Amino acid sequence: MGLQACPPDSTTELLLAALKLGKTTADDCLPILLEHRREEIRAKQDFYRWRVFVPGLPNYVHIPSYRPPVRRNPNRPEWNGYIPGFPILINFKATRFLDLNLRYSFIKTASFFFRLGPMALRFKLRGFVDCKRSWKRLKDIKKVFPAYKTTISEYVAEHWAEDSFFGYQYLNGINPSVIRRCTQIPDKFPVTDDMVAPFLGEGTCLQAELEKGNIYLADYRILEGIPTVELNGQKQHQCAPLCLLHFNAEGNLMPIAIQLSQTPGPNCPIFLPNDCEWDWLLAKTWVRNAEFYYHEAIAHLLGSHLIGEAFCLAVLRQLPMCHPLYKLLVPHTRYTIQINSIGRAILLNEGGLTARATSLGLKGIAELMARYLSEITYESCYPPYDFVERGVQDLPGYYYRDDCLAVWDALERYVTEIITYYYPCDAAVEGDPELQCWVQEIFKECLLGRESSGFPTCLRTVPELIRYVAIIIFICSAKHAAVNTGQLEFTSWMPNFPSSMRNPPMQAKGLSTQETFLDTLPDVKTTCIILLRPLGYFSDIHFVEDVPRRSMETFRQRLAQISHNIRQRNKCLPIPYYYLDPVLIENSISI
Repeated sequence: MGLQACPPDSTTELLLAALKLGKTTADDCLPILLEHRREEIRAKQDFYRWRVFVPGLPNYVHIPSYRPPVRRNPNRPEWNGYIPGFPILINFKATRFLDLNLRYSFIKTASFFFRLGPMALRFKLRGFVDCKRSWKRLKDIKKVFPAYKTTISEYVAEHWAEDSFFGYQYLNGINPSVIRRCTQIPDKFPVTDDMVAPFLGEGTCLQAELEKGNIYLADYRILEGIPTVELNGQKQHQCAPLCLLHFNAEGNLMPIAIQLSQTPGPNCPIFLPNDCEWDWLLAKTWVRNAEFYYHEAIAHLLGSHLIGEAFCLAVLRQLPMCHPLYKLLVPHTRYTIQINSIGRAILLNEGGLTARATSLGLKGIAELMARYLSEITYESCYPPYDFVERGVQDLPGYYYRDDCLAVWDALERYVTEIITYYYPCDAAVEGDPELQCWVQEIFKECLLGRESSGFPTCLRTVPELIRYVAIIIFICSAKHAAVNTGQLEFTSWMPNFPSSMRNPPMQAKGLSTQETFLDTLPDVKTTCIILLRPLGYFSDIHFVEDVPRRSMETFRQRLAQISHNIRQRNKCLPIPYYYLDPVLIENSISI
């Protein structure tokens, strides 16, 4: 008779029907359903295990990654998985054991790497990858400018040295969460009125501008004292600068003073816009180098990828598939484990891009991230609070903030509608053991049990749950989009975002020239290596009930209106800001 599908018995039908609905343990009163939940969680916890990545950083999933390169006979025609300039051999089967909802298809995985191959091969054939000398001229760097260009990437290459564009990037670049309003000049940065008066405009002074709220500070103290490595046989350098900015009458945020150390003194001058051209440009470039580390290590890698992976793994291990929070969160965790496994192989292993193209190397980057994780707070992850705490809630031209708050509002409303449907009262939240285990695991494995972080160890009320879930979705979607989407555009012109510095910070004024500037920037080989780094519609609907489905549709409509508003605004801007256009925001950290 051949194989035939067996008719489901009553137990199977009961289980299938129950799994389709979003249910907490309070909703599953039958012993067989409760046991099924427990069995599912036990199986997933046995399959997905926590592992220490680096002490002081969020723990991650214990799975195989990618194996080191084995260079086969170059005369053999088939591709063996090796890309010039990459420290790994691509093993497409490495994550085959992941759930289909968590891993890329073979085509997506292959295209992720194949798109980098032509650039790597071009660099190799032209001799750039093996060239350890300085760039002879700034315009020569355009020889490695990616073939794929955008209006913004070309604008960056043309205007990167201008003070107005330097300040603009603090508002709407790829790391727009650093500056804060300065109400008093810190003792460690002894800027005087005489120093900056020429840059403040007529009829005002430094104290007056401080009182008006027009002075802002970017402080990179977190970099202080982190050791550097050698690249291509040469000692590298880094610094922990301070940069003072002024929001002027023309509506531009302009740098007015830079100090390249946290400790003032005779060997640590304060650089000003009226210093010699190369002194001022090199001082700004040191700040941009600090921005590289803050963006790549803190805002992007730690703040999105590693924390997002910990959220994802806790969801998998503590929430059964029928749990309403699982259904709500799983679209925002899809592919995160896969992309992080690739990222650890390419970026964060011996011989990876971090070790081969940054002044800090692997240990320095890890120390920087661990420092930040030891300081991060729950409140700082809540966007409305973050802008107020930094004093930038009314700073004009801050399109990142405007779009961020619009997306947050839509997201918070959506989460509120879903949560209040499944949790009608505070007792339902406090009495959900699976939810509480999930929260506790995030606190333990992501925040490493640090109570000073303010991250909750339990949730007792509906508003607490709404904020917690909204923060997680925001980090895994919009926050990641803000720091990831514009990477190619803002970093492909290397002088705007140098990954290493080959000379120490200047200790005196008047000694910088074009030659010393080029000798300080990354050499040709390092430039090529760093350029090779990879850069609210739900494809799967997990809710079947009418109420959450209607909430999802309303959420889509709100996001569509936000997208329309952003595009209309951008028509009037010389540099459009579209990184938080909902159309471009991935549901999860998948690249």
